[in-house]
Amino acid sequence: MKNISGAEALIRCLIKENVDILFGYPGGAIMPVYDELYKFEKQIHHILTRHEQGATHAAQGYARTSGKIGIAIATSGPGATNLVTGIADAQIDSTPMLCITGQVASSLLGSDAFQETDIIGISTPVTKWSYQITKAAEIPEIFAKAFYIAKSGRPGPVLIDITKDAQFEMLNSFNYKKCKKIRSYLSVPKTSNKSLKDAAEIINKAKKPFIVWGQGVILGEAEKEFTRFIEKSGIPAAWTILGLSAVPTNHPLNVGMVGMHGNYGPNVLTNECDVLIAIGMRFDDRVTGNLSTYAKQAKIIHFEIDPAEVNKNVVADVAVLGNVKFTLKEILPYINSNKHEKWLDKFKSFYEIEFEKVIDKEYNKTKGGLSMAEVIKSININTNGESILVTDVGQHQMVACRYTKFNLSKSNITSGGLGTMGFALPAALGAKIGDQNREVIAVIGDGGFQMTIQELGTIFQTKASVKIVILNNNFLGMVRQWQQLFFDKRYASTEMVNPDFVAISKGYFIEANKVEKRENLDDAVGKMIKYNGPYLLEVIIEKEENVFPMIPSGSSVSDIRLE
Repeated sequence: MKNISGAEALIRCLIKENVDILFGYPGGAIMPVYDELYKFEKQIHHILTRHEQGATHAAQGYARTSGKIGIAIATSGPGATNLVTGIADAQIDSTPMLCITGQVASSLLGSDAFQETDIIGISTPVTKWSYQITKAAEIPEIFAKAFYIAKSGRPGPVLIDITKDAQFEMLNSFNYKKCKKIRSYLSVPKTSNKSLKDAAEIINKAKKPFIVWGQGVILGEAEKEFTRFIEKSGIPAAWTILGLSAVPTNHPLNVGMVGMHGNYGPNVLTNECDVLIAIGMRFDDRVTGNLSTYAKQAKIIHFEIDPAEVNKNVVADVAVLGNVKFTLKEILPYINSNKHEKWLDKFKSFYEIEFEKVIDKEYNKTKGGLSMAEVIKSININTNGESILVTDVGQHQMVACRYTKFNLSKSNITSGGLGTMGFALPAALGAKIGDQNREVIAVIGDGGFQMTIQELGTIFQTKASVKIVILNNNFLGMVRQWQQLFFDKRYASTEMVNPDFVAISKGYFIEANKVEKRENLDDAVGKMIKYNGPYLLEVIIEKEENVFPMIPSGSSVSDIRLE
């Protein structure tokens, strides 16, 4: 193929990588690419978001449900900088994403030209790799590398910045070869057979072993291997919020959530287990609490694909490096079949305490204002655990993760490490496009919803059948909870005077309803689920409801509060 522009070469690179969906927003410095995109609209569908941040979150949602790389595209300057929050979110949550930004002509670089920013300098700390293309001839090789780096090993976001003259420049020939290896980049570390045997020996001798798994199980597509591992070993297993849904909620060895608002038993018993097996998780501070008191009595086994995470926060007695799909399969022959019934019963007894003091009061509430847990209960009833749940960040996120029932993997889409308010609405759009056969329900607080509320326009234009539930307490609820508990109820700048969300939704031609009474909740949720098309349901909830259990910041996981 001869004499094609850099812009056309870029589009042909995407086609070679089987890209059929882009999320983006056009502008001057990326216009040549959009002009070529117009010519290839039968092969690549572009979704026009209402803000570049929305494009990144939509790309994240798409990647998390489809298992593919999410693509976001924007112009230079503010277009590029508006991508940064979503890029940082994807980096810390290991989401494969490719961001493409236009840039001023190479002759103008460094001159403070109109809409010029050093997006490579800005994005480098929050990308897995970033590169600026100034010559059209670079495009095929750089894009091949970008796709390989984004998806291989521990996934993450990659940013390619391309100058406007490189988009116009002609290539004498176009030859695209998919990248399968990069010298000096080892995407998956070699697994030591000794580490497998050493880990198995410790596990087989353990009296009170405990597993904490994270998103690595889902990213590694290791759900079956992980299930075989826990069932053969008989070890109780708990999840981080990004690991949620890898194992069905009702699995007898699934003992719940760890972390600041996790379940009582998994948190307390972390400091009682004799072996702690971390699988595809990175010992985030919201999981560990005070590191000086975290699982000091236990031997630590860490299954991890990224060597940089090993011994970073918690020192491992044995590190098993590699993709957990491979390492869990390889260790299984060394693991003794076992049942830890008395140890598992201890988790059940702690659950009974939590049920009496917290869960029953929230989930089965009969008086007063509606609780967040009641809304999640109604969603469970109406979806049978088959839907994809997309949450924003705050109290509703913790309640949704605690109470939603899941039967299928890749069902919980949330912003974990960065905690990005505004994530859910565009991410739900992307999640629906990534898996159109499943119901996608976005559960969002009234604060986070207004950060990306404009993406209702994208949902309307695409007709994506996203179901949106706003849990409205007229507060920035999580911050208010902290203010109540730790700042003597000084509610500084957290009470919100909200607009008419139903009217706004209908202004975007999206069907909407509002619920304030308990007796109307189930019917309203059922109507939303059955509706053929996008739908918004606003639920007025208890204004000063708190989320428990809770580990105060800086405290030990053993210091978890039930009230």
